[in-house]
Amino acid sequence: MDIPIIDIARFGDGTPEERDHIARAVDAAASTIGFMQIRGHGIPEDVIAGLARAIDEFFSQPMAAKMASRPSSVRINRGYSGPLSERLSYSLGVASAADLFEAFNVGAPASQWPELDLDPLDYPENLWPDGHPDFRAGVETWFSHAGALARRLATIFAVALDLPENYFAQFEDHSLDVLRMNHYAMPEGVTRVEVDQMGMGAHTDYGICTVLWADDVSPGLQVLDRAGLWHDVMPAPGALLVNLGDMMARWTNDRWISSMHRVLPPVTPEGRVIRRRSAALFHDGNADAVIVCLPSCTDATHPPLYPPTTVAEHLKAKLAGSRALELNADAAREAARLA
Repeated sequence: MDIPIIDIARFGDGTPEERDHIARAVDAAASTIGFMQIRGHGIPEDVIAGLARAIDEFFSQPMAAKMASRPSSVRINRGYSGPLSERLSYSLGVASAADLFEAFNVGAPASQWPELDLDPLDYPENLWPDGHPDFRAGVETWFSHAGALARRLATIFAVALDLPENYFAQFEDHSLDVLRMNHYAMPEGVTRVEVDQMGMGAHTDYGICTVLWADDVSPGLQVLDRAGLWHDVMPAPGALLVNLGDMMARWTNDRWISSMHRVLPPVTPEGRVIRRRSAALFHDGNADAVIVCLPSCTDATHPPLYPPTTVAEHLKAKLAGSRALELNADAAREAARLA
């Protein structure tokens, strides 16, 4: 599988022909794979380096220090999540062994929009670890840049779908953006990966799109194709991986793919775990946004495949699966692809 490399640098001020070329390339990638490699993203190298340093700073701490940043409930999608505590396949309603990764989550809090009456359970405040100002600075800088890129991509998505350029702005002006920093390593006292255990189990992402930075480490990220085969994906030099989530599949009636992916345990043939890091910015859309099939993606012979839902309702069911370990009964179409 070749993940298309798309340079979007000229979309903002390019000629009509350049803009159309970029939009058509995005449409082709979204329709066939659901993944793309984005160059010309405009995020400086020092911002990416700052993110990597922040990840190292937090995850190199002793377990007791990391555990101090846990949320009070798994329903709060913030702070630290320890190894073997989540099962991403549960978001599809599919049982699996516990995933190997540990993670730290930050997101857009309700206090960012004091003029709106936002549910603090949808927009919880962040749980920053004490005594790590450089960690917070590096994370917040990356969060800002990656979020801006996601909104820029949403503009390109609109053009690719023959919609007004600002069409998706109404669904993302208080988007539930979440940044998840992942670290793959064996938990203390564990020396062997279980049979069929994943670094991160098979799943689709939940929102509009995901902006992903990852180490160049193999084995790692894999993407499922339409024939049911898994393919390794390695980040291209100078590019960021971007994949579509469930909101785009629902909007486009599966014209665009919410890509199924997983992360293999990063181990050598001898069973030694190799450190692997990644950071995914999930651009999920407004909690109260109602997602219904776009008129251009349905007709008499292609009825809507998904019932209307809000972003908050969809995320609640998905997160209750992966974090609270409640098998999601509302993901039949996604689960069928995995089966």
